[in-house]
Amino acid sequence: MSGARGDREVRTLPRLTAGAVDIPREILHAGEELGRDTSWEQHSHPTHELLWNARGASTATIGTRTWTITPHLGLWIPAGVPHTGWAPRGTWHRAAQFSLRTRALADRAVSIAVTPLLLLVLDRLGEEDLAESSRLITESMVLDLLHPAEQDLMVQMPEHPQLRPIVEALRRDPADGTTLEQWASRLGVSSRTLTRAFVAHTEHAFRPWATRVRAQHAVALLAEGARLDDVSERVGYRSPSAFIAAFRRLTGTTPSRFHEP
Repeated sequence: MSGARGDREVRTLPRLTAGAVDIPREILHAGEELGRDTSWEQHSHPTHELLWNARGASTATIGTRTWTITPHLGLWIPAGVPHTGWAPRGTWHRAAQFSLRTRALADRAVSIAVTPLLLLVLDRLGEEDLAESSRLITESMVLDLLHPAEQDLMVQMPEHPQLRPIVEALRRDPADGTTLEQWASRLGVSSRTLTRAFVAHTEHAFRPWATRVRAQHAVALLAEGARLDDVSERVGYRSPSAFIAAFRRLTGTTPSRFHEP
């Protein structure tokens, strides 16, 4: 079920437990080019799912954790795990469903390295005239090529009330340069108290957490075709070189990899 709200489409899918419905093959996949901003309300699949994009950047959220999905970074979601999703207009969204008969990659959500070879064998599964013997070999190859990414673009959004003003400010404006010490003064607490709260609720201190928030926002802008100079400024860096260095430290690659011309 879906409903349009202006230029945005909201889709409602059922919440199904693992194995509630089986699929006729080990792996089924499909794609869709989205004509409007699209969000998926919380749902879960009876199968394991692999999400990636042929074009653009989208997000999937499980609990307080949000992963960025791109043509290079996919996301494995185990069967039965509730999640929501969002993708802007123009995203070429791809998804593969894995029968519970297959070997599960992981029992938790994990970022996947989407390599050219993995894309090639996934596309081969979409061939209508693929012989059954070839399909079985190809499905086995897909499973062998699924590997967790060395770095991901996951952000955990803390729900602690003391951190809420900081979270909301940085989500509204990733270029907000307010330091932790300045936030502590505004909120009437010590910077040590805020640091402990961030580590407890995000597994990161404030600055590494803020870097992840900015990187997610940057990838979305780059996927829309924004210029690197503009992106670096809009996410709070004094120069493109500083932005590139911070992005590389976090992701192990450069922002240009995520740029859509």
